[in-house]
Amino acid sequence: MMWRQGEVIELEISDLSDTGDGVGRFDQRVVFVPDTVVGDRALVKLLHVKPKYAHGQVQDLLTASPQRIRPSCIVADKCGGCQWQHINYDYQLIAKQNQVKQALERIGGFINPQINPVLVAASPLDYRNKVTYPLGISATGQVQAGYYHKGSHKLINLNQCPVQDQRLNILLTEIKLDIQKQGWSIYDETQHKGLIRHLGLRIGRRTGEILLTLVVKDWNLPGIENQAQQWLQRYPQLVGISLNRNSDRTNAIFGSQTRCLAGVPYLRETFANLEFQICPDTFFQVSTETAEALLDTIKAELNLQGHEVLLDAYCGIGTLTLPLAKQVRHITGLELQSTAVEQAIINAQNNGINNVTFQVGAVEKILPNLEIIPDIVLLDPPRKGCEINVIKTLRKLKPFQIVYVSCKVSTLARDLKLLCEDGLYKLTKVQPADFFPQTAHVEAAAFLTLSENDKSN
Repeated sequence: MMWRQGEVIELEISDLSDTGDGVGRFDQRVVFVPDTVVGDRALVKLLHVKPKYAHGQVQDLLTASPQRIRPSCIVADKCGGCQWQHINYDYQLIAKQNQVKQALERIGGFINPQINPVLVAASPLDYRNKVTYPLGISATGQVQAGYYHKGSHKLINLNQCPVQDQRLNILLTEIKLDIQKQGWSIYDETQHKGLIRHLGLRIGRRTGEILLTLVVKDWNLPGIENQAQQWLQRYPQLVGISLNRNSDRTNAIFGSQTRCLAGVPYLRETFANLEFQICPDTFFQVSTETAEALLDTIKAELNLQGHEVLLDAYCGIGTLTLPLAKQVRHITGLELQSTAVEQAIINAQNNGINNVTFQVGAVEKILPNLEIIPDIVLLDPPRKGCEINVIKTLRKLKPFQIVYVSCKVSTLARDLKLLCEDGLYKLTKVQPADFFPQTAHVEAAAFLTLSENDKSN
């Protein structure tokens, strides 16, 4: 049977994709439909049609799934920030566990891997400690901030967001008005003109300290110093205001240069009973509480005795390195970004931790020349996963244990398959964690142990 763009079909949703879309089958072909959930039956208009699959849009919901709920956000059907506001949170967790299982089985080739229930977020709302909003201008000339409409670059204006820390809502509302009053131009990505590109807000969940950052095309923002001082005086929790310069024609949010205009260039946060300094463009997990829960799981699984030598590849500012340092003989952190290493060193010093060494550079280049032989390796790479040279080197080093923390389960499954090839390592357990409620994203920590035969070699 031929199917055509614009055709309307009746479809039952039987699965959820790793991008958050509902999945149904029609005439033995797959149809991806956003804003649906398993159990929905709907009339769906086919939009983008390919020989084996299509993307569709709900025209009419015939039968609502028992897992469907009323979204907490009034613009959930438009805003691209969340995909799953319409799905019961308990079912979101089930779907995420299944997402990990499918990736490990289909991509990794693992048979019945042991996957723990997903670590539940402390709250499915009000959890994000960092937000960066693109700015725009409404048809009536008002400054707007929000997220883009699903599948487009049309801005959906927000005055509050249910998934961000609610203490940030007042700044989201009022900073736009101040930008309007100042008359600063807003960046237009189509023409590469205008000054202000993004509004960045970051909060220490435990300390309440807030950073405000404007991402600008160039530094020339008349009156910004006076306005920054006014913001500092108006908001008691605001500890620093910075400008970040991004003059490139790019979708990347932050540029490489940041200037503190008022207050301090960092906020303080308590994490795992340690104090961290976090800058505007520092990578730090968006869900502080869930990251801490995953760290506790890693500690429990490793059962460290104090004599171990540990390597933390892709260590960032030492988020996992420093809490683990208290339980091992020595730990080495590897990180590509020199600014992150500078912060990691400061964080180690501030917490009196002196059994840590940090090295700047690409993990795939440093790892083969390391002068230590680690007992345990912690991997926490970006979404693209590990470079193949990292995998090859680890198979030569043969650490007794590997903990692989991943924010993309497809690349996790791919890399685990390579590490476990020929039975060198055994995948003992996978612990998913919900760092991003209301979205399809899932974090996971995979635990590998060296096979008994290779331990004796």
